[in-house]
Amino acid sequence: MNKLIFANLIHRPVRSIISVLAVAIEVIMMLTIIAIMIGQLTGQKRMNNGIGADLILRASNAMIFNGINGAVIPVKLEGVLQGLPHVAVATPVNQKLSMADGLEVLWGIDYPTFSQLSPFVFVSGGPLQKRDDVIVDDVFATTGTGHHVGDTILIEKSPFHIAGIFEHGKGGRKLISIEAMGDITATPGKASAFYLKADQPENMALITQEIHNVYGLGDYQIMTMDEWYSLMTPDHIPALNTAMRVVIAIAVIIGFLVIFQAMYTSVLERTREIGILKSMGASNTVIVSVVLRETVVLSIAGVIVGVAISFAAKAFLAARFPTLYLDMSPALVAKGAAIAFVGAVCGALYPAWMAARKDPIEALAYE
Repeated sequence: MNKLIFANLIHRPVRSIISVLAVAIEVIMMLTIIAIMIGQLTGQKRMNNGIGADLILRASNAMIFNGINGAVIPVKLEGVLQGLPHVAVATPVNQKLSMADGLEVLWGIDYPTFSQLSPFVFVSGGPLQKRDDVIVDDVFATTGTGHHVGDTILIEKSPFHIAGIFEHGKGGRKLISIEAMGDITATPGKASAFYLKADQPENMALITQEIHNVYGLGDYQIMTMDEWYSLMTPDHIPALNTAMRVVIAIAVIIGFLVIFQAMYTSVLERTREIGILKSMGASNTVIVSVVLRETVVLSIAGVIVGVAISFAAKAFLAARFPTLYLDMSPALVAKGAAIAFVGAVCGALYPAWMAARKDPIEALAYE
Protein backbone atom coordinates (compact mmCIF):
# COMPACT_ATOMS: atom_id res chain seq x y z
CA MET A 1 0.00 0.00 0.00
CA ASN A 2 2.88 2.38 0.74
CA LYS A 3 4.26 1.74 -2.76
CA LEU A 4 0.83 2.60 -4.17
CA ILE A 5 0.74 5.86 -2.23
CA PHE A 6 4.16 7.04 -3.40
CA ALA A 7 3.47 5.85 -6.96
CA ASN A 8 0.32 7.98 -7.07
CA LEU A 9 2.24 11.04 -5.86
CA ILE A 10 5.04 10.53 -8.36
CA HIS A 11 2.61 9.82 -11.19
CA ARG A 12 1.12 13.30 -10.77
CA PRO A 13 4.25 15.40 -10.07
CA VAL A 14 2.78 18.84 -10.87
CA ARG A 15 -0.16 18.36 -8.52
CA SER A 16 2.09 17.00 -5.80
CA ILE A 17 4.53 19.91 -6.15
CA ILE A 18 1.70 22.46 -6.04
CA SER A 19 0.28 20.81 -2.91
CA VAL A 20 3.67 20.85 -1.21
CA LEU A 21 4.17 24.51 -2.12
CA ALA A 22 0.70 25.40 -0.81
CA VAL A 23 1.53 23.95 2.60
CA ALA A 24 4.98 25.59 2.45
CA ILE A 25 3.44 29.00 1.71
CA GLU A 26 1.07 28.50 4.63
CA VAL A 27 4.03 27.87 6.94
CA ILE A 28 6.06 30.77 5.50
CA MET A 29 3.19 33.23 5.97
CA MET A 30 2.69 32.25 9.59
CA LEU A 31 6.35 32.12 10.58
CA THR A 32 7.73 35.20 8.82
CA ILE A 33 4.84 37.63 9.32
CA ILE A 34 4.23 36.66 12.93
CA ALA A 35 8.00 36.64 13.59
CA ILE A 36 8.16 40.25 12.41
CA MET A 37 5.16 41.22 14.57
CA ILE A 38 6.52 39.59 17.71
CA GLY A 39 10.00 40.84 16.84
CA GLN A 40 8.84 44.41 17.31
CA LEU A 41 8.08 43.56 20.94
CA THR A 42 11.22 41.58 21.67
CA GLY A 43 13.20 44.25 19.83
CA GLN A 44 11.92 46.85 22.29
CA LYS A 45 13.22 44.72 25.16
CA ARG A 46 16.63 44.14 23.58
CA MET A 47 17.10 47.78 22.68
CA ASN A 48 16.38 48.86 26.26
CA ASN A 49 18.58 46.31 28.00
CA GLY A 50 21.58 48.63 28.23
CA ILE A 51 19.83 51.76 29.47
CA GLY A 52 20.57 50.94 33.09
CA ALA A 53 17.34 52.34 34.57
CA ASP A 54 15.44 50.71 37.40
CA LEU A 55 12.11 52.47 36.95
CA ILE A 56 10.16 54.26 34.24
CA LEU A 57 7.71 57.07 34.95
CA ARG A 58 5.07 57.87 32.33
CA ALA A 59 1.80 59.76 32.02
CA SER A 60 -1.32 58.16 33.43
CA ASN A 61 -2.79 57.38 29.99
CA ALA A 62 0.45 56.22 28.35
CA MET A 63 0.32 53.11 26.18
CA ILE A 64 2.86 50.28 26.17
CA PHE A 65 4.85 51.26 23.10
CA ASN A 66 7.34 54.08 23.23
CA GLY A 67 6.86 57.03 20.94
CA ILE A 68 3.08 56.96 20.48
CA ASN A 69 2.06 58.71 23.67
CA GLY A 70 3.28 62.22 22.91
CA ALA A 71 5.39 64.39 25.22
CA VAL A 72 3.23 65.76 28.03
CA ILE A 73 5.48 65.58 31.10
CA PRO A 74 7.32 68.82 32.00
CA VAL A 75 11.10 68.41 31.82
CA LYS A 76 11.39 70.62 34.90
CA LEU A 77 9.98 67.69 36.87
CA GLU A 78 13.55 66.38 36.81
CA GLY A 79 14.44 68.61 39.74
CA VAL A 80 11.54 67.27 41.81
CA LEU A 81 12.37 63.64 41.08
CA GLN A 82 16.09 64.13 41.61
CA GLY A 83 15.33 65.62 45.01
CA LEU A 84 13.59 62.50 46.31
CA PRO A 85 15.64 60.69 48.97
CA HIS A 86 16.12 57.39 47.14
CA VAL A 87 16.39 58.56 43.50
CA ALA A 88 20.00 58.51 42.31
CA VAL A 89 19.33 59.60 38.71
CA ALA A 90 16.27 61.03 36.99
CA THR A 91 16.52 61.72 33.27
CA PRO A 92 13.82 62.92 30.83
CA VAL A 93 13.34 61.38 27.40
CA ASN A 94 11.25 62.66 24.50
CA GLN A 95 10.29 59.83 22.14
CA LYS A 96 8.59 59.93 18.75
CA LEU A 97 7.38 57.12 16.53
CA SER A 98 8.70 57.78 13.03
CA MET A 99 8.07 56.12 9.68
CA ALA A 100 10.38 58.32 7.63
CA ASP A 101 13.02 55.58 7.29
CA GLY A 102 10.92 52.60 8.26
CA LEU A 103 9.20 52.07 11.58
CA GLU A 104 11.42 53.32 14.42
CA VAL A 105 11.31 55.29 17.65
CA LEU A 106 13.42 58.44 17.74
CA TRP A 107 14.87 59.39 21.12
CA GLY A 108 15.62 62.84 22.44
CA ILE A 109 17.73 62.60 25.59
CA ASP A 110 19.41 64.77 28.16
CA TYR A 111 22.86 63.27 27.57
CA PRO A 112 24.53 64.26 30.88
CA THR A 113 21.87 62.56 33.03
CA PHE A 114 21.00 59.76 30.59
CA SER A 115 24.61 58.62 30.52
CA GLN A 116 24.58 58.42 34.32
CA LEU A 117 22.10 55.53 34.15
CA SER A 118 24.73 53.43 32.40
CA PRO A 119 27.81 54.78 30.60
CA PHE A 120 27.85 54.76 26.81
CA VAL A 121 30.45 52.56 25.14
CA PHE A 122 31.49 54.35 21.96
CA VAL A 123 32.81 52.40 18.99
CA SER A 124 33.96 55.68 17.46
CA GLY A 125 33.41 59.38 18.05
CA GLY A 126 31.88 60.68 21.26
CA PRO A 127 28.84 62.21 22.97
CA LEU A 128 26.40 64.87 21.84
CA GLN A 129 27.99 68.32 21.79
CA LYS A 130 25.83 70.50 19.55
CA ARG A 131 22.11 70.89 19.02
CA ASP A 132 22.31 69.29 15.55
CA ASP A 133 24.43 66.34 16.68
CA VAL A 134 23.18 62.75 16.69
CA ILE A 135 24.73 59.61 18.07
CA VAL A 136 23.78 56.30 16.45
CA ASP A 137 24.18 52.69 17.52
CA ASP A 138 26.51 50.21 15.83
CA VAL A 139 23.60 48.33 14.23
CA PHE A 140 22.31 51.44 12.43
CA ALA A 141 25.87 52.33 11.45
CA THR A 142 26.11 49.12 9.39
CA THR A 143 22.86 49.62 7.45
CA GLY A 144 22.93 50.45 3.75
CA THR A 145 26.33 51.61 2.63
CA GLY A 146 27.34 52.31 6.22
CA HIS A 147 27.49 55.44 8.36
CA HIS A 148 30.52 57.04 9.95
CA VAL A 149 31.33 59.80 12.40
CA GLY A 150 31.05 63.13 10.61
CA ASP A 151 28.38 61.96 8.16
CA THR A 152 25.14 63.89 7.85
CA ILE A 153 21.80 62.09 8.07
CA LEU A 154 18.23 63.34 7.91
CA ILE A 155 15.94 62.93 10.92
CA GLU A 156 12.39 64.04 10.21
CA LYS A 157 13.78 66.00 7.22
CA SER A 158 16.28 67.88 9.41
CA PRO A 159 20.06 67.40 8.93
CA PHE A 160 22.04 65.99 11.85
CA HIS A 161 25.77 65.28 12.08
CA ILE A 162 26.90 61.94 13.50
CA ALA A 163 29.01 62.73 16.56
CA GLY A 164 29.49 59.17 17.76
CA ILE A 165 28.66 55.50 17.26
CA PHE A 166 27.81 53.53 20.40
CA GLU A 167 27.13 49.90 21.25
CA HIS A 168 23.43 49.11 20.81
CA GLY A 169 21.02 48.61 23.69
CA LYS A 170 20.51 52.24 24.76
CA GLY A 171 16.86 52.47 23.76
CA GLY A 172 17.02 53.91 20.24
CA ARG A 173 19.04 53.60 17.08
CA LYS A 174 19.40 57.37 16.86
CA LEU A 175 19.72 59.63 19.89
CA ILE A 176 19.52 63.42 19.65
CA SER A 177 19.27 66.08 22.33
CA ILE A 178 15.91 66.50 24.04
CA GLU A 179 15.97 70.15 22.98
CA ALA A 180 16.30 69.17 19.30
CA MET A 181 13.50 66.63 19.69
CA GLY A 182 11.36 69.32 21.26
CA ASP A 183 11.85 71.43 18.14
CA ILE A 184 10.95 68.51 15.84
CA THR A 185 7.80 67.54 17.76
CA ALA A 186 6.83 71.10 18.71
CA THR A 187 6.94 70.08 22.38
CA PRO A 188 9.72 72.22 23.88
CA GLY A 189 10.35 71.57 27.55
CA LYS A 190 8.33 68.34 27.48
CA ALA A 191 9.21 64.67 27.94
CA SER A 192 7.47 61.40 27.10
CA ALA A 193 8.91 59.59 30.10
CA PHE A 194 11.46 59.74 32.87
CA TYR A 195 13.93 56.95 33.49
CA LEU A 196 14.96 56.58 37.13
CA LYS A 197 17.82 54.87 38.87
CA ALA A 198 17.43 53.93 42.53
CA ASP A 199 20.16 54.40 45.11
CA GLN A 200 19.56 50.77 46.10
CA PRO A 201 17.54 48.13 44.16
CA GLU A 202 15.48 47.32 47.25
CA ASN A 203 14.22 50.90 47.39
CA MET A 204 12.27 50.83 44.12
CA ALA A 205 8.91 50.28 45.84
CA LEU A 206 9.75 53.11 48.22
CA ILE A 207 10.52 55.45 45.29
CA THR A 208 7.12 54.68 43.76
CA GLN A 209 5.45 55.63 47.02
CA GLU A 210 7.50 58.81 47.32
CA ILE A 211 6.58 59.93 43.81
CA HIS A 212 2.87 59.27 44.32
CA ASN A 213 3.02 61.29 47.52
CA VAL A 214 4.16 64.36 45.55
CA TYR A 215 1.26 66.68 44.80
CA GLY A 216 0.13 66.28 41.19
CA LEU A 217 2.00 63.01 40.56
CA GLY A 218 -0.46 60.63 42.17
CA ASP A 219 -1.83 59.25 38.88
CA TYR A 220 1.48 58.83 37.01
CA GLN A 221 2.42 55.34 35.86
CA ILE A 222 5.52 54.04 37.60
CA MET A 223 6.84 50.59 36.75
CA THR A 224 10.05 48.72 37.20
CA MET A 225 11.79 47.97 33.93
CA ASP A 226 11.02 44.26 34.39
CA GLU A 227 7.33 45.04 34.84
CA TRP A 228 7.35 47.18 31.72
CA TYR A 229 9.09 44.48 29.68
CA SER A 230 6.55 41.91 30.89
CA LEU A 231 3.77 43.94 29.24
CA MET A 232 5.41 43.64 25.82
CA THR A 233 3.51 40.52 24.77
CA PRO A 234 0.76 40.03 22.19
CA ASP A 235 -1.70 39.34 25.04
CA HIS A 236 -1.40 42.97 26.16
CA ILE A 237 -1.91 44.33 22.64
CA PRO A 238 -5.33 43.23 21.35
CA ALA A 239 -4.78 44.65 17.85
CA LEU A 240 -1.58 42.60 17.47
CA ASN A 241 -3.31 39.42 18.60
CA THR A 242 -6.11 40.06 16.12
CA ALA A 243 -3.64 40.66 13.29
CA MET A 244 -1.83 37.41 14.12
CA ARG A 245 -5.10 35.46 14.11
CA VAL A 246 -6.03 36.96 10.73
CA VAL A 247 -2.65 35.94 9.27
CA ILE A 248 -3.04 32.39 10.60
CA ALA A 249 -6.63 32.15 9.30
CA ILE A 250 -5.65 33.30 5.79
CA ALA A 251 -2.70 30.90 5.70
CA VAL A 252 -4.84 27.94 6.86
CA ILE A 253 -7.56 28.72 4.29
CA ILE A 254 -4.97 28.76 1.48
CA GLY A 255 -3.50 25.41 2.52
CA PHE A 256 -6.92 23.86 3.15
CA LEU A 257 -8.36 24.83 -0.24
CA VAL A 258 -5.35 23.74 -2.28
CA ILE A 259 -5.14 20.34 -0.56
CA PHE A 260 -8.91 19.92 -0.83
CA GLN A 261 -8.86 20.62 -4.55
CA ALA A 262 -5.83 18.41 -5.17
CA MET A 263 -7.21 15.41 -3.29
CA TYR A 264 -10.74 15.87 -4.62
CA THR A 265 -9.47 15.87 -8.20
CA SER A 266 -7.21 12.92 -7.40
CA VAL A 267 -10.15 10.90 -6.11
CA LEU A 268 -12.19 11.67 -9.25
CA GLU A 269 -9.32 10.59 -11.49
CA ARG A 270 -8.79 7.35 -9.56
CA THR A 271 -12.39 6.13 -9.50
CA ARG A 272 -11.54 2.91 -11.33
CA GLU A 273 -8.51 2.31 -9.08
CA ILE A 274 -10.73 2.69 -6.00
CA GLY A 275 -13.23 0.20 -7.51
CA ILE A 276 -10.44 -2.35 -8.02
CA LEU A 277 -9.26 -1.96 -4.43
CA LYS A 278 -12.79 -2.41 -3.11
CA SER A 279 -13.41 -5.47 -5.31
CA MET A 280 -10.26 -6.98 -3.81
CA GLY A 281 -11.70 -6.56 -0.33
CA ALA A 282 -10.36 -3.16 0.71
CA SER A 283 -12.58 -1.68 3.43
CA ASN A 284 -13.76 1.91 3.64
CA THR A 285 -11.14 2.47 6.33
CA VAL A 286 -8.38 1.35 3.96
CA ILE A 287 -9.61 3.68 1.22
CA VAL A 288 -9.75 6.62 3.63
CA SER A 289 -6.31 5.69 4.90
CA VAL A 290 -4.82 5.77 1.38
CA VAL A 291 -6.08 9.31 0.72
CA LEU A 292 -5.09 10.61 4.16
CA ARG A 293 -1.65 9.01 4.04
CA GLU A 294 -0.96 10.69 0.71
CA THR A 295 -1.99 13.98 2.31
CA VAL A 296 0.27 13.35 5.30
CA VAL A 297 3.26 12.82 2.99
CA LEU A 298 2.48 16.03 1.10
CA SER A 299 1.94 17.94 4.37
CA ILE A 300 5.20 16.79 5.94
CA ALA A 301 7.11 17.69 2.78
CA GLY A 302 5.39 21.10 2.68
CA VAL A 303 6.15 21.80 6.33
CA ILE A 304 9.84 20.92 5.86
CA VAL A 305 10.11 23.12 2.77
CA GLY A 306 8.20 25.96 4.47
CA VAL A 307 10.35 25.92 7.61
CA ALA A 308 13.55 25.82 5.54
CA ILE A 309 12.46 28.77 3.38
CA SER A 310 11.30 30.69 6.47
CA PHE A 311 14.73 30.41 8.10
CA ALA A 312 16.37 31.40 4.80
CA ALA A 313 14.05 34.44 4.62
CA LYS A 314 14.93 35.31 8.20
CA ALA A 315 18.65 35.18 7.40
CA PHE A 316 18.15 37.32 4.29
CA LEU A 317 16.06 39.95 6.10
CA ALA A 318 18.54 40.07 8.99
CA ALA A 319 21.38 40.73 6.55
CA ARG A 320 19.40 43.18 4.41
CA PHE A 321 17.67 45.02 7.27
CA PRO A 322 19.85 44.76 10.41
CA THR A 323 17.48 47.01 12.37
CA LEU A 324 14.54 44.64 11.81
CA TYR A 325 13.97 42.08 14.57
CA LEU A 326 12.47 38.68 13.70
CA ASP A 327 11.56 36.48 16.65
CA MET A 328 11.25 33.01 15.07
CA SER A 329 11.34 30.96 18.25
CA PRO A 330 11.19 27.13 18.33
CA ALA A 331 7.73 27.40 19.89
CA LEU A 332 6.50 29.52 16.97
CA VAL A 333 8.01 27.10 14.43
CA ALA A 334 6.38 24.12 16.14
CA LYS A 335 3.01 25.89 16.34
CA GLY A 336 3.13 27.00 12.69
CA ALA A 337 4.12 23.52 11.51
CA ALA A 338 1.34 21.88 13.54
CA ILE A 339 -1.33 24.30 12.29
CA ALA A 340 -0.27 23.83 8.66
CA PHE A 341 -0.20 20.04 9.03
CA VAL A 342 -3.62 19.81 10.68
CA GLY A 343 -5.15 22.26 8.18
CA ALA A 344 -3.88 20.24 5.23
CA VAL A 345 -5.15 16.93 6.64
CA CYS A 346 -8.56 18.51 7.30
CA GLY A 347 -8.65 19.56 3.64
CA ALA A 348 -8.42 15.90 2.63
CA LEU A 349 -11.17 14.59 4.92
CA TYR A 350 -14.09 15.13 2.53
CA PRO A 351 -12.27 13.70 -0.55
CA ALA A 352 -11.31 10.67 1.57
CA TRP A 353 -14.90 10.20 2.72
CA MET A 354 -16.14 10.59 -0.86
CA ALA A 355 -13.66 7.93 -2.03
CA ALA A 356 -14.83 5.51 0.65
CA ARG A 357 -18.48 5.90 -0.40
CA LYS A 358 -17.91 4.91 -4.03
CA ASP A 359 -19.75 1.82 -5.14
CA PRO A 360 -17.26 -0.78 -6.41
CA ILE A 361 -19.53 -1.91 -9.30
CA GLU A 362 -20.02 1.62 -10.57
CA ALA A 363 -16.34 2.37 -10.04
CA LEU A 364 -15.25 -0.62 -12.10
CA ALA A 365 -17.59 0.44 -14.91
CA TYR A 366 -16.18 3.99 -14.86
CA GLU A 367 -14.31 5.06 -17.98
